[in-house]
Amino acid sequence: MSAQSHSYAADDPESALKYAIQHIRGDDRAQIVEGVIEQSVPVWDHENVADLIREQIGPALRRLGCRAGAGNLDLPGSPNWYVPDLAVVPRELAKGGDTLVPDQTLLVVEVTSESNGDTDRITKRRRYAEYGAPLYLLADRQERTCTLFSKPGELGYMKSDSCRFGEPLHLPEPFDLELDTSEF
Repeated sequence: MSAQSHSYAADDPESALKYAIQHIRGDDRAQIVEGVIEQSVPVWDHENVADLIREQIGPALRRLGCRAGAGNLDLPGSPNWYVPDLAVVPRELAKGGDTLVPDQTLLVVEVTSESNGDTDRITKRRRYAEYGAPLYLLADRQERTCTLFSKPGELGYMKSDSCRFGEPLHLPEPFDLELDTSEF
């Protein structure tokens, strides 16, 4: 077996960690949250909520020329590499490269799980705002709420709109639609 060259410098821990996370073998999704590698295997009710959101925003995706998926999001200069439950990006960005940054998205969606709900509620909310994700939708299965955060800044999102599961939640431009949360 021959040694392979790697595209990171040994003295750059951020690059080395992010390189390693991209080369984990297996089907599990892996991300780095504040320097800690987290592997997750989403359960069906978790995936159901993400899929219901994807179905509802589908017409807007086609109108906007966008794609939605669970692609990698790098947060350069930090020990973070996220795999959101859903991210909406322009079609041309979805075609090239393996990784985007949050400010290249139109919407990022996270669906909470028992094991990492606080990560989605606190850490990712703060980081997505810091890195310019314009809209962050949090479907909180434990609290049974859906919250849309908008107007990102260095200190967090400046605006939030929330509803209980079963009530509609308005997604503003460029989506301009009522999200039906009754099946969440």
